[in-house]
Amino acid sequence: MARVTTWATTNGHSIDRVVTEVGSGLNGKRRKFLGLLSDSIVTTIVVEHRDRFARFGSEYAAASAGANGRRLVVLDDAEVDDDLVRDMTEVLTSFCARLCGRRAAAYRAATALAAVQESTDAA
Repeated sequence: MARVTTWATTNGHSIDRVVTEVGSGLNGKRRKFLGLLSDSIVTTIVVEHRDRFARFGSEYAAASAGANGRRLVVLDDAEVDDDLVRDMTEVLTSFCARLCGRRAAAYRAATALAAVQESTDAA
């Protein structure tokens, strides 16, 4: 939250509200997030990583926001661009969330992908 706030103020954005919510992004039951999206006064949403906005379909939500004069700013958009790798990461995250609990799902998915990458590099 501090990094996002610092970036926003440094780049001339006024911060009217900071919203934090513990949620996996796997479903639509994020009360604060939905409230933010439905508030017509909000014109810019700044997130550090795209998956903090939404695990799936973030491109659709960003396009919809853009059509309504709003925008989504992602600070660290250095995610893997390969569609297959990204899809696999999202599927693994979803499975890990169901099996291991939502809070640790992203970490467990990243660990699994690193193990697969190591075994591929060794071969």
